[in-house]
Amino acid sequence: MLKSDVVKYNSCIEMNFCIDNDTEYQDCWLGKMPDKNNFMLGDGNMDVPIDVTNITIETDRLILRAWKETDLDDFYEYASVEGVGEMAGWKHHESIDVTKKVLESFISEKNVFAIVYKENNKVIGSLGLHKSWANDESEYAHLKVKEIGYVLSKVYWGRGLMPEAVKAVIRFCFDECKLDALTVGHFSFNNQSKRVIEKCGFAFVKKGQYYANQLQLTFEDMKYILFNKDLMYFNV
Repeated sequence: MLKSDVVKYNSCIEMNFCIDNDTEYQDCWLGKMPDKNNFMLGDGNMDVPIDVTNITIETDRLILRAWKETDLDDFYEYASVEGVGEMAGWKHHESIDVTKKVLESFISEKNVFAIVYKENNKVIGSLGLHKSWANDESEYAHLKVKEIGYVLSKVYWGRGLMPEAVKAVIRFCFDECKLDALTVGHFSFNNQSKRVIEKCGFAFVKKGQYYANQLQLTFEDMKYILFNKDLMYFNV
């Protein structure tokens, strides 16, 4: 049974959430243990699993959905460009075999959206919901929180697409998943990502160190947080 809601949050973002399962609609958001449900939340002060397999989020210009095997060529097209992955701590893909392995992990781990550009129906990036650094800190241990991580094809930089995608996922996580907070980070040299984070209302928390295994380099990592209760103060 397919159930969907269209929710208008502001004048520029309209999101269509689709959840395909056999349970009552409200059960999808209330911490059911994994069985036949494709969307689930955990309880308490733990990392909260969010399965995006049957979730679709639509904005004016984008569709965010689960990855498919048929996305391989689009994925390789942007992931093989030098400088794209390096901004996020991973080496650009030097063969399509590398891309295939990463794609398989995205599909099996079920926590990363493919970002589809409506105009040409191409996959142009990814947006994942990962374990947050805040899960390991006593100040935030009581919160249900996830870390947002994203990558966008270099061809589409400078068009405001990533803030559009991030804002949509923020609303999804807070309004539908009932998370308490979201975190995000960027390397100190990554000014593009910094601008996305600031546009989306995140507050700077602290600096840290991040070791990128693939690059064998350590970067200064800037960490941010956005609380559900503060969302009303931002144009998200």
